[in-house]
Amino acid sequence: MDESCAAERALHAALLESPTHKVTAERLARLQDADARENYAVFLRFRDALLAAGTLQAFYIGLFRRGVVDVPPLFIDLLVQAMLRGLLDDCAGDVEGAFDARAAELLFRPQRITVQEGRVLAADRDAIDLLQETAGLGELGRLLRQAQVQTKSLDVVVLTEGNAARYWAGAAAGRYHMLLDLTHELTQDLGHGLQFRLSNARSGLPALARVLERWVAHLLGVQVQIEPVQRIDDAQWRWHIGLDAEATALLNDLYEDRLVDDERRRRLVSLFRLEFDDAAEMRTDVAGRPVYLGLASNAEGVLRLKPQNLLLNLPLAPSS
Repeated sequence: MDESCAAERALHAALLESPTHKVTAERLARLQDADARENYAVFLRFRDALLAAGTLQAFYIGLFRRGVVDVPPLFIDLLVQAMLRGLLDDCAGDVEGAFDARAAELLFRPQRITVQEGRVLAADRDAIDLLQETAGLGELGRLLRQAQVQTKSLDVVVLTEGNAARYWAGAAAGRYHMLLDLTHELTQDLGHGLQFRLSNARSGLPALARVLERWVAHLLGVQVQIEPVQRIDDAQWRWHIGLDAEATALLNDLYEDRLVDDERRRRLVSLFRLEFDDAAEMRTDVAGRPVYLGLASNAEGVLRLKPQNLLLNLPLAPSS
């Protein structure tokens, strides 16, 4: 074993035994592999900043408020996942909790949005891409697909009240294979040009709204009520927040009465109406008015929800 490899293994072992172990610049310099030095430096900078902040919440809020995000996206996603895990711990194992936990995954895992028979479905991007590549059979499935051998259909189902236990079993194993229905309403064709609309009892949108309410309360200490809506019918529309880059641009264009083509409109997954429990916690120029939220996929059908958008852009009253 050469000296550089031994130094890296020793550092790895020291951090495993004591994650807060102090690492000097001199010790890092012993690592001759430039990539290894950089990777450890990034991790240690993240670790030290997190320890200095004292809590995950303080670090996360401070990271975005100071305007310099020098943390890899993966680390940020893991922070969000850890905070949501604690927030939703009280609903683990129950049926409604399965919807909340699956909806919470949108805050830290990109989703692929598809429309099937009028239903808007969210699938975990990384999980579904891997399943499509391997048919759920791991490396064997990958080889079979490359050899163009017919394999079984993907075992992917939509989360319902009847299969909530299956969701929890998969979550415990670190699997993200269940789809979340994000449909507002279902339309049934009665013939003769007649259609019947009914609310979608299996929609995950109310669950996502509940998760966002808890997210705001936990990180900002502000109580809000959020509900999914299909359109904005408000002549006094004053404030909106895109929960992702696509929705931000779309809502800005709609607010400014700029033309939005049908393709972009179809990417809009949902709108939400947010209201503060206490209007005194809002900026005075918009106090008492609703805040509209938007959620949209990009041109490739990928949804990347950015939970920090909601925290940074709420019209909060200045702190005294």
